[in-house]
Formats: sequence, structure tokens, C-alpha cells
Amino acid sequence: MTDEEIARLVEKLGLVQKVRLLTGATTWRTHPEQAVGLGELVASDGPAGVRGEAWDERRTSALLPSASALGAMWDEAMAERLGGLLAQEARRKGVHIVLAPTLNLHRSPLGGRHFECLSEDPELAGRTGAALVRGIQAHGVAATAKHYVANDAETDRLTVDVRVGERALREVYLAPFEAAVEAGVWAVMSGYNGVNGSTMTANPLLAEPLKGEWGFDGLVVSDWGAVRTTVETALAAQDLAMPGPEGVWGERLQRAVECGEVPVEAIDDKVARLLRLAARVGALGEPELAPPPVPVRPRRLLREAVAAGSVLLRNEGVLPFSTAELGTIAVIGVHATQPRSQGGGSAGVFPTRVVTPLEGIRAKLRGRARVVHVPGPSAGTEPLPLDTSRCVDPRTGDPGVLLRVLDAGGRELYGEHRESGRLLEPTLVPGAHTVEISALLRPDTGGEWTFGIGGFGTLRLTVDGHTLIDDDFPRLTDDPAVVHVAPPCHYGRTSLTRGHAVHVVARRELAPDTGRATLVTAAPPAPDPAAALAEAVAAARDADAVVVVVGTTEGSESEGYDRTSLALPGHQDALVAAVAAANPRTVAVVNAGGPVELPWREETGAVLLTWFPGQEAGAGLADVLFGEAEPGGRLPTTWGARLGDVPVSRTLPEDGVLTYEEGLHIGHRAWLRSGGRPAYWFGHGLGYTTWEYEALDVPRATRPAESFAVRVRLRNTGRRTGKEVVQVYLARPESQVERPVRWLAGYASVECAPGETVTAEVTVPGRALRHWSPDEQGWRTESGVYRVCAGRSAADLPLGADIHLEERR
Repeated sequence: MTDEEIARLVEKLGLVQKVRLLTGATTWRTHPEQAVGLGELVASDGPAGVRGEAWDERRTSALLPSASALGAMWDEAMAERLGGLLAQEARRKGVHIVLAPTLNLHRSPLGGRHFECLSEDPELAGRTGAALVRGIQAHGVAATAKHYVANDAETDRLTVDVRVGERALREVYLAPFEAAVEAGVWAVMSGYNGVNGSTMTANPLLAEPLKGEWGFDGLVVSDWGAVRTTVETALAAQDLAMPGPEGVWGERLQRAVECGEVPVEAIDDKVARLLRLAARVGALGEPELAPPPVPVRPRRLLREAVAAGSVLLRNEGVLPFSTAELGTIAVIGVHATQPRSQGGGSAGVFPTRVVTPLEGIRAKLRGRARVVHVPGPSAGTEPLPLDTSRCVDPRTGDPGVLLRVLDAGGRELYGEHRESGRLLEPTLVPGAHTVEISALLRPDTGGEWTFGIGGFGTLRLTVDGHTLIDDDFPRLTDDPAVVHVAPPCHYGRTSLTRGHAVHVVARRELAPDTGRATLVTAAPPAPDPAAALAEAVAAARDADAVVVVVGTTEGSESEGYDRTSLALPGHQDALVAAVAAANPRTVAVVNAGGPVELPWREETGAVLLTWFPGQEAGAGLADVLFGEAEPGGRLPTTWGARLGDVPVSRTLPEDGVLTYEEGLHIGHRAWLRSGGRPAYWFGHGLGYTTWEYEALDVPRATRPAESFAVRVRLRNTGRRTGKEVVQVYLARPESQVERPVRWLAGYASVECAPGETVTAEVTVPGRALRHWSPDEQGWRTESGVYRVCAGRSAADLPLGADIHLEERR
């Protein structure tokens, strides 16, 4: 649909109709408008999957690896394929707008939403994000670049004012969003935070550079609840306030236009952008939908994606395992049977099932080797919601729980069977006063159990009539992720007898502005640490090889709060150290969305990072462990040995302000400037072969804004075919402006057989040599000599050559 046609549609609408369209109709839907043939637009969270409109464990979704795993792939083709899968899921669920990708950066390893972001580097994040955009939108579904901009931490995220210099803003934090706009993204989400004194839903950055300089013609949608003023945000380039139907626009915005505080032209532009988006996704007039996605077999693609994003940090000849040499393999750790397949928070989905590491390894070795599992000591995991593996509905006897909605007198108004004790949107009916979740739990171990109830308001939890919790818990936050997705749990303890079923009943009274999310959790007594560790060591000593799986927990890595430590919770460090000492053929598998400290890393035979690997976690892991797939990942983020070594880590605002004092120097740039040595550099990752970098071919000269090709010849010196990610960095030692020591300029993957040579051609875009001039308010290039370096990580660069940037004539 042309701009002229859209303008004519806008002219058909009165002010009341226009303003109505600019606030959501529901949590996930926009208003239709029959007068112009506009249907509803449906949005859904991303980026790990497309949940749809409901938080309902019965409505399952394909679960992708976390965004940090996608960043680790350094593979735009794979990212585009995964974007296509998201589009397929969206179309299946009737969704027009996927709220992904997240293009904020890994500024600090403490960032609670680290797993949902792609990289510390703007070039890698921009290229991967653009590929996701292309993959989603190729099938008539809108992608949403979020959270614009500098929304890189969770502490005080609703109100924090990020102070960032103009060069860092342009060259680092805005760069991935610019790449998304160049890729044609149809929607951008403004963040909760402020930047340089102005909240993002009213920030001048929405107009310039987004809509002006970059030419973004799509829709700016707010993060949910981020529009908190009327005139200020309406005068800005904010287009759509979500969710609805309540909000600060509506009638107040109508009055502001009528009294001249907001020009009607601003409203018309917002409506035009909404209509343009609707036309693109087939919700306006006679739809011209993109052809449906070619059906993807999700499990096969997601299994491939696990291997593609897994990063082999260390390998002392242990991997890949040979099944012929294994009689017994010990699989150790709580995460081997309870892996974290996704991060916590608003982007969560409900997979049909998750293949655990233990299941994947057993399936691979069935009939060929013995697999022994020992959980080891506690991993610090919080009590988990009641589920079908431990509980039955007291009314039907079916695995799961009973949900009831009661009136003020305790009379049942509604009841249904559910599969989980985590019910974020229990069905409400007229007269609803109390949400009740109950179950019969048959403990598989005796001793003191911990039970929890989550929510706000009056909460009561009983076990066989014994009251564990009975109190009022007021809502102390406005954060929607806490109120509606992860309300705090309150715990009590009681002793249970193994095999003797108990009746668990949790009730929360509904109160205004407290949401309705209700959680019921339970955990058996933690094993004695010394005895559990001894059992793990004995299993390791008796095995031919060991896989020990460790990782973070919901309480240590999630949306809504930043981390305060990079240490693995519980007794996991002691577990790995002890198991590795007992068996040199120990592989430590790290199940975390972001950096963690690995104090035992030099003691193990191998360290494999799988991130939050999605629903095919165990299947993809087994493919890597046994050599059916090569670990394809390279670190998208530098990992420090200790938190105290990390040059940029602060996420705590002072007086509401978080200052990015480091400027351009985050991630590997900060490490290079500080002279420190991390545990593993940005770009690091091993495969199952070895490579020799033989020659570098660089043009003698280039001109401003022109791309140039760098050719790197390398030889596979190992014993099997493999893939290498060739990375190219630039440096300008004699620069007259401040620059990083060196910065990523491009990369390409190559593959070849043992003994063969292959040439990687890496295109360095002209933008890689430019810098932003605050004084001249524009991009400038500095003529002279630049150093081109090529290799396998930000610190391992065996080849170098010079190129001369000539002055523009």
C-alpha cells in the first residue's frame, strides 16, 4: 500500500477514531477500525519463542536457544532460519508482531537480561539482529527491534536515567538498531529507561536519528506500561502505547489535541504508521499476505541450533568422545535432569517438552554403554512449581493441580485441571475473590520439605491442614515482569514421610492493582553436601568419562533484577573440582545465559558452554559430545576469570543515574584498554580440528564510505573436516580521536577437509572506519593508515597488514 493510499485512509477518520487506535485494546491486541478496513493486530513476546496471547502451559511453543546462544553462532544464515521458525510459530498462533530481537548490549556481565541479548559488540549484535529481522519478516510477520536504547541492565529499569556520551551512543548502543532499520525492520520498541535526561517514550532519539536520519517508516511501540505521560510522549515520535485498554493517552490525548497542546499532524503520522504496519502484515483491507513459511521441522532445526551455538572453551583431547572407548559414562549434576532451557521473565514460553542432558546422552548410548546419573549436592535451585511429575489433581486424580476460583464466601465459581502450579493468568469470572491451587503431592523422599506461595495480597498456604503461610504481602513494585510474571514467593517448611501423600492448598485473595499471578512451589530437603559430593566422586572415579552439568538458576539470572555475583550458586564449583580431580576425562557443561566464574576451568578435560539451549538441549548436546556435530559457537562476549577483574561491571544507579563512564570501551574493548587478561576472549571457541593462518591479503588503499575485501588463507591442520570463524579487526594507533585499541570490523566462516587450504573473504563495510563527531554532528572518517588484523578471537590475531584510507576527492 502506498503512502498516498494510507494518507487517504487517515483522512477518513475523526479524531476520536484516530486516538482510539493509538492505545492497545487489550494486553496484546490493538483496536480494529471498520471505517478503513483495519483488523486487530496481535503481538507476542519473543525472542526465545512465540508464546501467543496467553500464559497457559497447555498452549505450547517451539523453544529456541537463548539470544546469547544465537549471538555465539556468528552465523547469519542460521539466525535467518531461526527467524523463519519464529514467523512460522507466529502464523500458527495468529500473531502479527513478534517482540524480538533484543538489540541491547552485554555492557556488564551482571545484566540480568544478558541471556536475551546477542553480544557485547555492536557489529556482531547488528548483523545477527538484522538476520533475525529478515527471517521473521520474509513471511509477513513483523519483527520488533527492542529496547530502544541503552536499556542494558535491570536495576531500577523503569526509572533509571542512563547518561552516555554522544560518540558511544552513536557508535556502540544505537548501531545495532541502525542495522535493524537498514534490514527493513517494521517495528521498534521504546524502553522504560531514560537516556540523557529524557525517558525513552518521550526521547528526541525517537525522531533523530531513528525516523529522520535513518528513514525508519515503521511503528514505534512502547514497552508495556512505558508511556506514563500524555503530552510529552504524544509530542515525541512515540506511536503506540501498550497495553490497553487503560492508559494515559485515550481521552486525555484527545483533549490535548482539541486544546492545541498536541498538533493533529502528530496524531496523523502515528496513525499512518500503524496502518502501514497493518498493511505489511495483512491486517488492512484485502490482505496481500506473504506466502506461508516453508514448513520447518522445529525439532531438527532446534537440535542443529544447539550445536551451532555451543562454545567449546577448552579441550585437552577429551572431546569428542568415542563410543567404542566408553563402557560407563557418569552424568553428574542437578542440571543434567533439570536444565535451564530458557531465561526467566516476560519472554518465557511453554515447550511441549525439553530433552534433558541425561536423556540426550542415554539416547545416544542406548545399547552401547552404561549411563550412570548422580545429582550431587545442591545447585542452589529455588523450589520449583508443582507439576505433573510430582502431583495429582485432588478432584480427578490426573497428574497436575486443581485450579478453583472462589467468591468472597468461599463458594466455587470456576474450576479446572491444570498442569502446573505456576498460573500467571488464572481464569477470572464475575464475583472472583480468591484464586486457589491445590494438589496431592506424594513425596519421593522424607524429611523437611520447603513449600512456597507467590503473589501479592493476602496469601495462605496449608499442607494437610497445617498452615505454613498466612499473611498479607503488599505490592512494592510497579515492574510488570514482577507483578504479572514472577511475583515473589514466601516459604514455609514442614516434615513429610516418604510415599505418604499430602494435600497442598494455596489461596491468594485478589485485590486491585496486584495482578493475579499465583505460584505454588515445593522442594524436598537438600541432600547432605558432603555425602552427595562423595557419591558424585565415586561415580566419576568408576566411569570411563564424566559429563558434569552446572549452571545458573532462576534466582540468579532472570529479567527484573541484575546479578550481584558471577559465581555458580550452591555447591557446583566444589562439585566440578572434585569430579575433575577424580577423573581427568571430565567435561564440564555450563548451562548459563551469560558469563559465570569457572575457577576449576584449568582442571577439567574440557569445558563446553551451551547457554540456555532451548527445547532440544540434551539432543544437541549429545551430538556435540559424541562428534556427530562440531561445536560451532564462538564467544559473543568476553568472560572474565573473576568479577573483580571485569573492567566494566557496574549496573547500580546513583541517585537514579547510571553513567556509562567507559564510553566506547565495553567488552573486549575495555579489556584491551585495561591491559587485563580474561578467562576467555570475545570470539574464542574451539572446534574439533586445528587451523593454521597462512596469509592475509588487504587492498593497499580504500576511500571513505567504501567497503573493501580482506582475504585470509588458512589450512586445516587437524584430522577431520571442520569450520572456522575468521575474524577481522581494525586498529588506528596514530588516531587523532579517541578509539578502541581495536574493534571488530567483519567475519566469515569457512569449512574444509583435513590438510586442505581455504580462503575466507571478509567484507569490511565502510562504516567500520568512521567515527561520530559531536562537534560537527555527523559521521567523519580520518584519513591515514589503519591496521587490519585477522585471526580467531579479539586477542589471537596472527596476521596483520596496513591499509591507507585516502581523503575523499
